[in-house]
Amino acid sequence: MASARQCSVRKNPFVRHDNTLLISPRTMSVDFQRIRGHLAFLAKSPRPAGSAPLNQARDYVAHHFESAGWTIERYRFTAVDERGASLAGENIIARRSETEFADPDLPVLCVGAHVDSRPDSPGADDNASAVATLLEIARLLPTDWPERPQLRIELAGFDLEENGMLGGAEHARRCRVDGVNLAGLISLEMLGYCNHSPNSQQLPRTLQGMYPTTGNFIAVVGNQRSQALIDGTAAGLRMSPELPVETLAVAGDGELLQASRLSDHSPFWDAGYAALMITDTSFLRNPYYHTPQDTPETLDDEFLHKVAAGCYHAVKHLIASGVHAR
Repeated sequence: MASARQCSVRKNPFVRHDNTLLISPRTMSVDFQRIRGHLAFLAKSPRPAGSAPLNQARDYVAHHFESAGWTIERYRFTAVDERGASLAGENIIARRSETEFADPDLPVLCVGAHVDSRPDSPGADDNASAVATLLEIARLLPTDWPERPQLRIELAGFDLEENGMLGGAEHARRCRVDGVNLAGLISLEMLGYCNHSPNSQQLPRTLQGMYPTTGNFIAVVGNQRSQALIDGTAAGLRMSPELPVETLAVAGDGELLQASRLSDHSPFWDAGYAALMITDTSFLRNPYYHTPQDTPETLDDEFLHKVAAGCYHAVKHLIASGVHAR
């Protein structure tokens, strides 16, 4: 496998190579109390497939998308999980009026987070932390839109990720069938767990010695096809002060590093799209992964605040600059 670590050169992320200012550093601020409120609601109980709490979480996400002025599409689908069971899911897609916000011929950037959790876990980190961040991005973007956008945007609340990335696979399939000009997919996947202790970060054997062993960074994981998307996303994340950012570009579609495939970005890789996940590295750091102890109290407020701000900067940066291969 191949990897790319890109933390050594820190160019000014607000400026193009031709010194044209992309976006102002003085953008609207992330409201962490709102994020905390979303966390409290979403992680009050597990949200597994077919459950009433999952239906409530879907309604909650749709309500907050609409309250921020987005047009909602809730589309239902059925899919078969790895055990052969047929499951009913519902993805929630939020879009803006294209005539108001961007040329309808521009490529689309999709930013998503899965709403469901494991049956035995309230899923605060996995994945309420990411859904809360997505809802804050949805709130801020309409009143802080880049002046000359290079991309259109859609936000996605994916379903049935815990059953095999079924919601992401359905949306990737739909994009391919509909001929969507998709610039890329960003999957927000576990954003709030941090540990500043030495040796708190586990690493796959093939990556040992290449990345920090302290679990206080946010990771951007894509494949080599997605290098331009990785670069733009990492540049935006680094606009959040004092947020360590690490990047990884795996070979192929991540077959040689299965941990790199464990979110809704992987079906987009399989469909031939650029895609990545932003993650706190999940079970490689968080000891409460997929347990009843994955609660809001185990998350690091300061870290999640920085990550949420970085995700917002990253999305806005990509909208303003586009995704361009080198």
